[in-house]
Formats: sequence, structure tokens, C-alpha cells
Amino acid sequence: MNAMPELLDAAVRLVAIVAAFLVLPLVAGQMEHKVMAHMQARLGPMYAGGFHGWAQLIADGVKFVQKEEVIPAAADRRVFALAPGVALIPYLVVMVVIPVGPGLVGVDLDAGLFFVLAVMGVGVLGSIMAGWSSGNKYSVLGGMRSAAQLMSYELPLVLAASSVAMAAGTLSLPGIVEAWQWWWLPWQAIGGVVFFVAGLAELRRPPFDMPIAESEIIMGPMTEYTGIRFALFMLAEYAGIIVLSALTGVLFLGGWQGPFLPGPVWMLLKVFLLVFVVVWLRVSYPRLREDQLQKLAWTGLVPLALVQLALTGVVRVLAG
Repeated sequence: MNAMPELLDAAVRLVAIVAAFLVLPLVAGQMEHKVMAHMQARLGPMYAGGFHGWAQLIADGVKFVQKEEVIPAAADRRVFALAPGVALIPYLVVMVVIPVGPGLVGVDLDAGLFFVLAVMGVGVLGSIMAGWSSGNKYSVLGGMRSAAQLMSYELPLVLAASSVAMAAGTLSLPGIVEAWQWWWLPWQAIGGVVFFVAGLAELRRPPFDMPIAESEIIMGPMTEYTGIRFALFMLAEYAGIIVLSALTGVLFLGGWQGPFLPGPVWMLLKVFLLVFVVVWLRVSYPRLREDQLQKLAWTGLVPLALVQLALTGVVRVLAG
């Protein structure tokens, strides 16, 4: 008798998560069009559909649907077709454990933070599979750069997230939000910056887009992709931005906590504020060289993350 309410609850949560997964990345893409148009005086995205270029995203979707699906003769067809899905699906899985309000979470895992960090690392396999299966040396080079970048920036990302888990005394994401206090903002600020920057590098967002670097190696591991498959890679990038912004909000900005407004509203405000920062960084900084990219990770972010861990340990001992 009790099975039906549980099944209904699970179905509602699943539908809500899939809807958020399909809608929020598109909103982030539209936001990037408009912010870049204003910051860089790009006129094109301001015309589609009339008022403020509201139909630009629709025009992009129609363009991708109309493009011919081309698979290179030398490609491994099966791996080539699977790669966009492998790049995209991990972000859908991660959204299942990200809380947007008190009790508003797909699944509250005791080791939710560990689960999120493990699943996010799978996404890079999509780039590696795309590069290797394309039969194109430029694509292979882009895939190798993606793997090297992930290995470099995974360590500071995990160390920064570990600091928050140590402070909260739990790996549960809702538990971390519930333990969060306003004075954590200065206390965990170093870890927040390290986490956000390392996350941008793992997403290969400018100025960390060396695996793509269209001016050097065309479009990196996605060089041979066209049409819907290419659009899925773009959707994976924007889904990654939403997930990174949501995780940063949950771990370092208090998630749904805030005065006056409902919890989910605060969560969305924090997410899209961070999305704006992601776009702002894209239009403000030039691409790093490969040596600068690795130097920032190993001589910049890793020491800062270790400092944050030490500071968290000291404060926890004194407070205890």
C-alpha cells in the first residue's frame, strides 16, 4: 500500500531533475549570448527574433538540426556515436544529488560529495573517445590535452571540496548546506576560489580552453562532429557550467540559505550569478599557454588548497 506514494514521489523528482537538466543549460547558453553581446559589442545575437535577440537560441537549434550528419571514413563509428552521450550524461547523474531547497533533492546520499566528484571525472572520457575515434590527429591531440588538464586540476578540486566536508563534518550535500554559517564565507574563501577555477579548467572553459583552442587545433576533439552530435557537446558544456555553479553555491555560498526569499529562489540566484562570472571570465581573459595552464595548477591552486585544508583543521580544533 505504501509503495505507490513512494513511486509517485520518485517519479516527480525524476521529472523535475530531467526538466531542470533540459532547461537550465539552455538558459545559461542564452545568457552567454546576451552577456557576450553586450560586453564585446557583438551585434548578431541581438537581432534574431526582434526584441533583444530573444530567438537566438532557437535559431542555433534549427541550424544544428538542419546540418548534415557526417562521420569520417577512418572513424570508429560506434565510439564516435557514443562519445557525445558519454560527455553529457554524467552531468544529469550529478544533478540527482544536488539539493535546491530543504528536502528538495533527488537522492540524499551520505557520500554525496564523493559521488559527485567521481561522476564528474567521467565526462572527460567523452572528449577522449571523440578524439581517438575521429581518426584525426588534431582531434587526438585535443583529447590528450583534455586528459592532461583533468589530471592536473582534479587534485585542487578535490582538496578544496574536502575542506568544506571537513568543516561540516559530513559528505552529504544537504548536510553541508545545513551546517553552513555566514562566517564560512571568509573562512572558506580560498577553497571556494580554488574549486571554482579548477572546475572551469575541467570544463575546458576560457581561459582554460587549450584542448579546444580553435585558433590552433580547429575544435579539438570535436573537430569532426557536425549537426546534433556537435550540439550535444555544446549542451554538455552548458550543463557542466550549471553543475559547477550549483556545486560552488552548495559548498561555499550556503546553497538555499538566505533571508526573505524561498530557498529554491536563493539557489537559482546564486547559480546564475556564478554563470555570469563564468561568461565574464571568458570575455575578459586571453587563453593560457599549456605551460601556464600546468603551472597554475601545480604551483598555484594545489598549495592554496593545502593552505585552506590546514586553516580548516586549525579552526576546527580551536572551535572544538
